[in-house]
Amino acid sequence: MISIQQMNYIVVLSEELLFQRASERCFVTQPTLSMQIKKAEETLGYAVFDRDSNPLQLTPSGEQLIPILREILSETDKIKLLSDQLKGQVKEEIRIGVIPTIAAYMLPDLFSTWIADYGNVKLKIRELKTTSALEALERKELDLAIIAGPHHDARLRSIPLFLEEIQVYCPEEANNTITFEQIQQRHPWLLNQGNCLRTQMLHFCQLNKEQHQADWDYEGGNLPLLIEMVDKNGGYTLIPSNFSLRAEQRSGIKQIADLQASPAREVIALIPNRSMKMQHLEALVRQIQHFYGQKKTNKNLLVLDWDVA
Repeated sequence: MISIQQMNYIVVLSEELLFQRASERCFVTQPTLSMQIKKAEETLGYAVFDRDSNPLQLTPSGEQLIPILREILSETDKIKLLSDQLKGQVKEEIRIGVIPTIAAYMLPDLFSTWIADYGNVKLKIRELKTTSALEALERKELDLAIIAGPHHDARLRSIPLFLEEIQVYCPEEANNTITFEQIQQRHPWLLNQGNCLRTQMLHFCQLNKEQHQADWDYEGGNLPLLIEMVDKNGGYTLIPSNFSLRAEQRSGIKQIADLQASPAREVIALIPNRSMKMQHLEALVRQIQHFYGQKKTNKNLLVLDWDVA
């Protein structure tokens, strides 16, 4: 059996896909990291990484292994956290920023679990738009930001959490499917500026200023309100697949009939490179990865550009 340390090295390298960055994150030399992963592969009896690919990639066996390792590491983190609680250690404050379209479902899904599992940690959670979250990280006001990726910054560790399909919500369409042409003939309900899902909607639906500003126009600040506006006034909006709808609203989700890939976004965690709170931050990250990793779809997904417009 490979060691917990080797499991951690494998998971970190699977996220970074660069030996140098993974070794820095694990606080070991690059040769040490490479040697430990090679030993782990020998113990497992198969290669986890395809070293001939550029950039580095997981092998098919590695793809199957990573979720198992994350679950093991998540449970190991809980054992350490319990030990800390029993020792009565002083609570550590973890400051988390989450963009609204993720917070809308992630906090209801995981908040009670976080409180139960991290009783020795004071969680301070803020709902922030993407640009505000990035600015807060730069000002060292956040320990962790959860946004739609990708985002590249040498000062931050970008950790993939999960891929999420973005669905068309259009209850006035009677069929279970909707064509791209039908989408463009209906009025779009948009989030206001600064929300990355707004920009993804503009890009995906190929909307220009005239198309989304008819005789009347409204831009909302949250998904539940936009959904209610669609229910009462027609048109459509886009919602992330993890967002919970009421039972009577679920038929409003339509499959796009004439596209080879469904629109999607990559949800990522951003952590400062030299955080002193890495143990708790990585435990939170693994918990999120495990929870939403169980909801994988077999559909082909196309990750949309999120740059704020």
